[in-house]
Amino acid sequence: MSVNGLAMQLQNTHISNHDNNDWKRSLKLPAKDNRPQTEDVTATKGNDFEDYFLKRELLMGIFEAGFEKPSPIQEEAIPIALAGRDILARAKNGTGKTAAFIIPALEKVNPSKNHIQALILVPTRELALQTSQVCRNLGKHMGIQVMVTTGGTTLKDDILRLGQTVHILVATPGRVLDLAGKGVADLRECSMLIMDEADKLLSPEFQPIIEQLISFCRADRQILLFSATFPMIVKNFKDKYLTKPYEINLMDELTLRGVTQYYAYVEERQKVHCLNTLFSKLQINQSIIFCNSTSRVELLAKKITELGYSCFYIHAKMLQSHRNRVFHDFRNGKTRHLVCSDLLTRGIDIQAVNVVINFDFPKNAETYLHRIGRSGRFGHLGLAINLITYEDRFNLYRIEQELGTEIAPIPPVIDKSLYVAP
Repeated sequence: MSVNGLAMQLQNTHISNHDNNDWKRSLKLPAKDNRPQTEDVTATKGNDFEDYFLKRELLMGIFEAGFEKPSPIQEEAIPIALAGRDILARAKNGTGKTAAFIIPALEKVNPSKNHIQALILVPTRELALQTSQVCRNLGKHMGIQVMVTTGGTTLKDDILRLGQTVHILVATPGRVLDLAGKGVADLRECSMLIMDEADKLLSPEFQPIIEQLISFCRADRQILLFSATFPMIVKNFKDKYLTKPYEINLMDELTLRGVTQYYAYVEERQKVHCLNTLFSKLQINQSIIFCNSTSRVELLAKKITELGYSCFYIHAKMLQSHRNRVFHDFRNGKTRHLVCSDLLTRGIDIQAVNVVINFDFPKNAETYLHRIGRSGRFGHLGLAINLITYEDRFNLYRIEQELGTEIAPIPPVIDKSLYVAP
């Protein structure tokens, strides 16, 4: 670009950035969220979304979604992603990482070109639906077509939908590979590949699929990897497929700052009684209760209902349509308690959840971290309570060591200020 051309562009940018703010006055802003937040989302450099010279239509969607200022992960990732660099980002769950990749994806898509320009891969169907919803909300003024495709739905509907314009495709890996392999999903012009919960996407079951998908995309594609944990498999993948990636690590300590963790030492047969006591003593807004198997999920949900509490359950062996309905109803506050298996541990964002209970204690630190990350979303306060049997005691000790955190014995009275918004 010539010097004159650059001068003109800067001049135009200056004008468009400082023209009247009438558009802001016409925004339909949601009610302000005044709950206290922790440093996980407040320790920012003080940037504003306007600092990134985003399209006005995108800014409108951002503000109307209730976003006021970028969180630390958004400050780190958005400008780098807009500059076209590959990114390896490690950030806690519940700190705004979904918007950290969706905002640059929406900004870079050209709505006048009728092909898939960004592919967002996630490991579960629920996370795919949630991510596509965030995409639609933030991009609602932009004329960008977002499609979600996951296993468990008919291929025919997807094939018909792909006959129309799709700019951003949100998908689980197996389904999109199926569509790409059949030549239905054309990824030849896809210049942005985003992987959320990358550690799960690069586990042995998914990795070969991911590698095939990359071969369908443009050779000069940009890859963004986001995850809360980065085992060796992710490092090996990075070395093979990412070009001089910009590395972001916002995880000095692994557990979420706003989540207070306790354990109660119980015998297996006392667990339901203990849960009943917790329900009566805690001020629960909404809670998620984790079991280690699908059969135990159903049994516990039945027991909770018999105790007189409203409760839904969700697990991987349920029909997809049923799972979607339960998830939707829980998010909309139709019930206070949700019993589930580890299907729901990754990335699921339900802001009203302030208590997570591990009815069955998980076997490893990674699962524990993802489970307790269901409360304390976006830097708000939450409580994690673990029911520990004699058999769990070594796992408890090991997970504390690995995460460098303390899980304290449950006190007779839990201070409400730890998990209830004032």
